[in-house]
Amino acid sequence: MADFVTRFAPSPTGGLHLGHAHAALCAFDAAKAAGGRFLLRIEDIDAGRCKPEYEDAIYEDLEWLGLEWEQPVRRQSRHFDDYGSALERLIAAGVVYRCFRTRKDVMAEIASAPHLAPQGPEGPVFTGAPLPPSKERRLIGEGRPFAWRMSMAACRELMAERFDALSWQEESLTPPHASQRISARPDLFGDTVIARKDAGTSYHLAAVHDDALQGITHVIRGVDLRPAAGLHRLLQTLLEYREPAYRHHVLLTGPDGKRYAKRDQSVTLRHLRESGHTPDDIRALIEAHIARGDIMEADRY
Repeated sequence: MADFVTRFAPSPTGGLHLGHAHAALCAFDAAKAAGGRFLLRIEDIDAGRCKPEYEDAIYEDLEWLGLEWEQPVRRQSRHFDDYGSALERLIAAGVVYRCFRTRKDVMAEIASAPHLAPQGPEGPVFTGAPLPPSKERRLIGEGRPFAWRMSMAACRELMAERFDALSWQEESLTPPHASQRISARPDLFGDTVIARKDAGTSYHLAAVHDDALQGITHVIRGVDLRPAAGLHRLLQTLLEYREPAYRHHVLLTGPDGKRYAKRDQSVTLRHLRESGHTPDDIRALIEAHIARGDIMEADRY
């Protein structure tokens, strides 16, 4: 299946852990089984948290696991102009607006009327609106920082019945990879930030753009990002990008039931490797987690 292309796209903000190994192996093994291509992408748009030493460690850990990927590796920090061009298309379509509220302002506004701000996949949902042109010009003239937010109201108005008809193709992880169409609910995110003032983009915009640019046919990632498929389908439609298929795998958890995080040093691949574990041991540890049920396998959205 030569048209099967997938990727593993970590952020270099800490050491890879057992959960990352599971994610990387899910994508790598799927590409190998399909006779397809496996790409590595470094999602380093967060300049404050991403470090070169963590990026180097990613390569070291994945090579140790036995993974191989195509060169060159795409590093998102080198392509902000690309994401800026995609943003300009959204601006031209009238589906984004400048939001001058700080994070503190947004949280205070939500707290003032919690019954109007349900919880979404990324936290309390915020819905706003563009400022009057005169006020917006004044704030821009004052040099006030802002972020670009997706307007779900504007998207719905532009797309009409196509907005509610949005869906994505979800495939099972195991053969024969049964598929079903899942109704997309981008409105669950409210007017989410699509480009941040300190980065010029967001995870959502950069990931969707790069998946399209790199010809990704299958997005294989954790179930925590399953709701994002709905928002990403909206972006793909607005930007006229090809629709990929999605496969979402379970997340590994510790004895406390919480999913592993980069702060869990005891399960970093570096620690496990230095403790004498082999790549085969890592696969066995992942299988043991799944067999015991030390996993997070569903979301509530």
